[in-house]
Amino acid sequence: MLIRGLPPESATKTALRNQMGDSELSQASKSADPSQGQWSQAEMLLASLIDSVRWLVHVTVIANGGKGRSKPPDPVPRPGVKPKGGKSRKPLTLQQQEAVLARIRGAPLTGSWQQTKPGQVTHLPRNS
Repeated sequence: MLIRGLPPESATKTALRNQMGDSELSQASKSADPSQGQWSQAEMLLASLIDSVRWLVHVTVIANGGKGRSKPPDPVPRPGVKPKGGKSRKPLTLQQQEAVLARIRGAPLTGSWQQTKPGQVTHLPRNS
C-alpha cells in the first residue's frame, strides 16, 4: 500500500518495473489508462505553470488588439480529469509498446529511436 503513494519516477517503482517480465508489462500496459496515472508534485506544478503562461499570453493578445475574441486556452490535461469534447488517444500498438519499454530500460538508440539532428523530432510510427 505504501508503494502506491510513491511518485512514478521513484527508485523503488523503477526497480519494480525493471524486474517485471515482458508478459507482465504487456498485460499491465493493456489494462492501464495513462489518464489515471499519478503525477509527482513537480509535474503538477509544471502543468500549473504552463496553464498560467498560456493564460497570460491569451490575455496579452486580447489586450493588444488581437484578432477578434479568441477562446481562452484549455488547461493541460491532468490525471483523472476527462478532457472536454471527449478526445481520447489511441492506445499504442504492441510494436510501439515494446519500443517505449526498451527505451525506458536503457536500450541503445536503434530502429525507430535513431538519433536525429538537433531540433528534429522523430516520432514512432502510428497505425491508423
